[in-house]
Amino acid sequence: MKFTIAIATYNRLPLLKRAIDSALAQTLSCEVVVVDDASTDGTEQYVRSLSEALRAAGDKRLVYCRNKENSGHALTVNKGVEVASGDWVKLLDDDDYLAFNCIEEMTRAIALHPAAAICSCQASQVDENECELSRTREVGPGRAFYIPQEDIHYGMLLELVPFGTPAQVAFRRDAFLETGGWDSSLDTNCDDIDSWIRIAEHGDAIFINQCLAFRTVWGEAYNKKITIQKRLETNILMKQKICDRISEKHRDRVPAFQNITAYLKLHWLFVALKSKQLPTALKLAFPSIFRYRGWKLLLETILSRKFNNFSSLNLITEKTLKSVQISSSASPVNPPTFGGSNPELIREQLRLKASKMAFKKGNPIAGVKLGFPALVSMVNRKLFGKTQNLSQTGNRSEIQASGDRNAENNVVVIDRIETLIKNKQNVDLSEIKQVRDYFKLRWSWLALKHGKVAEAVKIALPALFSLNAWKLFIQALLKDKQEKNKSLVQKIVLIDY
Repeated sequence: MKFTIAIATYNRLPLLKRAIDSALAQTLSCEVVVVDDASTDGTEQYVRSLSEALRAAGDKRLVYCRNKENSGHALTVNKGVEVASGDWVKLLDDDDYLAFNCIEEMTRAIALHPAAAICSCQASQVDENECELSRTREVGPGRAFYIPQEDIHYGMLLELVPFGTPAQVAFRRDAFLETGGWDSSLDTNCDDIDSWIRIAEHGDAIFINQCLAFRTVWGEAYNKKITIQKRLETNILMKQKICDRISEKHRDRVPAFQNITAYLKLHWLFVALKSKQLPTALKLAFPSIFRYRGWKLLLETILSRKFNNFSSLNLITEKTLKSVQISSSASPVNPPTFGGSNPELIREQLRLKASKMAFKKGNPIAGVKLGFPALVSMVNRKLFGKTQNLSQTGNRSEIQASGDRNAENNVVVIDRIETLIKNKQNVDLSEIKQVRDYFKLRWSWLALKHGKVAEAVKIALPALFSLNAWKLFIQALLKDKQEKNKSLVQKIVLIDY
């Protein structure tokens, strides 16, 4: 497998030097193609002289080519891929740069799954001084995983599969050429996403949960000059293209396109309000603000990102536990003092620590979900002298004969979580009342589903009048739906942590 890094540039020589340096400094050597879109700032002279100096030293990696006239970003990208000799191409804009191990890590993951056609990684957004502003989120299990082709477009539609910007993405050269390359008519407005949609028809997708690219964020970036209305229209077009490619496996789960359109209008409505573009906001508001399912899709999208921290927290807990268990089994004579040698006691303490972290991060639902099994196990151990398997303990039981008793048990456990964490961790849990009320609403809802109206009313009062409890309840319902959708998109680990 051979990689080519293709850099498109136009009149950004100081930044281009950084991009070329990061490409030539890769721990796994690869071809570097620089395509100059008719720059007038000395780019040609610099790259040609650098290429000649490298060749004189026996290094033929740096290739330079130049457009006869300024052709635009999309056509320049297409030319870079055409010139490339690698089986795989890693795109790079001239104002972005790569981690030194980017190509090595991508090659490693792709070698484990040759059926892939596209690969993406995490990226760090940096300012002009290379100070990190933010980082893209982890999107699945392990350090690297793949998604089967039949699940990719469904995941893209629900925004569970974000490939990201060119700095993050690499693809098979033959797949790119078969799709016809980037569409120059999109004029840098989703031309990259449009390409990912089409490349994904040619194989599986690999995601690497490691920051391997750095993308410069500009206050006056070109895409911000495109009107909100135009960006909305292009977003709708992208969603339509995704819908047209969704596998038959997922067809019956695809939301009606009018609801998808309403969701996008609501999203850009808030962007317009944030940008103080009131006339545009009013134009987008009607009739989208009256579409319940549009609001539902918007909330699901927001919550999928918000709750990603909980997933990472749970992963850290399980990963730490695994590490402690391995250490314990490797040294039976000197077991770790943390929780003794009993795996369930270790799990209790890890979950309680993770529960504390979740409460401190302002996520009480996550705190309860992590702490609840540990508290049940502790109570069981104290009363009956034995531990209870935490993997089989939780909030999954259905209401049988007495929903009110189950609700009371939940509330008792929450009280104990509150007392334990306050006493041992010295943390103020001001949200505990709303979590208690949330559980009352939750069990009331289950009672209604089982036709127990009187029981439901009894459980719900007075939590029925708690706005915060309703907020948590709605978030939990939407989160459950999101998790169900995630399970429909297969994510198979290639490289574990």
